[in-house]
Amino acid sequence: MEVYTKILGNYHSSEWHERLDGATIDYIDLDQWSAQKSRLLAVGTSGRTYPMALNRGSRLADGDIIAYNSEQHSASIVRLRLGDVMIVDLTSLHHRSTTEAIAMAVEIGHALGNQHWAAIVRGESLLVPLTVDRKVMLGVMRTYNFEGIKFAFRPGREVIPYLTPSEIRSLFGSTAPESRHPGKPQHHHPIIEEYV
Repeated sequence: MEVYTKILGNYHSSEWHERLDGATIDYIDLDQWSAQKSRLLAVGTSGRTYPMALNRGSRLADGDIIAYNSEQHSASIVRLRLGDVMIVDLTSLHHRSTTEAIAMAVEIGHALGNQHWAAIVRGESLLVPLTVDRKVMLGVMRTYNFEGIKFAFRPGREVIPYLTPSEIRSLFGSTAPESRHPGKPQHHHPIIEEYV
């Protein structure tokens, strides 16, 4: 039985997205917690078993390709059941003095850092994966009450098209098991539309 030891690429990259156009895909569905393991046994939608022993430090992200057959035009792709993402809109910082904007950015970073929440900046938005119950995140944001800062929750699948593969890995690769059952998804576009 073949053991899969490396990630060949990511379906969300333009190169692989084009290469796999019309290909037969066997999806390997994983939750975020399982995807953090370097050694696991997974099953694809075809019923095929995938024993994985990835290199130390490797973590699976949504869209990672672990097998590709050019002759059969087929691939095996990881599909993560992604949790929600809290999106913090930072555009209001434009209307503040440089000193105030820096102070607010540091306050937000400090508050999120105290919670040990992973985060990435994308454009003028701060994206934070739900690693705890949504009510807890709401409570933290309301406790700090960042003046003029709005935030919203979106399903991870809605956020992914706006991210690079490395950003996807950073955002979803460090979530904890509590995030396996996030709140009810909402379906809105663009990724920031309604705020709390």
